Amino acid sequence: MSTETFLKEIQAIGEKFLLKLQKLPKAEPVEIVCFCVVLLFIVTVLVLMIIACSCCCYSCCGCDGHPDTRSRKSQVRPAAH
Repeated sequence: MSTETFLKEIQAIGEKFLLKLQKLPKAEPVEIVCFCVVLLFIVTVLVLMIIACSCCCYSCCGCDGHPDTRSRKSQVRPAAH
């Protein structure tokens, strides 16, 4: 998929979203609830991704920017006889 095609797809999705938002005040209550549920799901996924990425970066880099070597597991190798 080329960048131009991807940008067109994102633009089309954005236009559909704006059209849905414009029609929302006139929509039936069931449509409003469904739209809110879908929107809540998308927001939840994004928040969970941000939390996961921040936890991963924090455990990897530590709060001072240096890697935390205490959390690494060392491999035990059998002694050669």
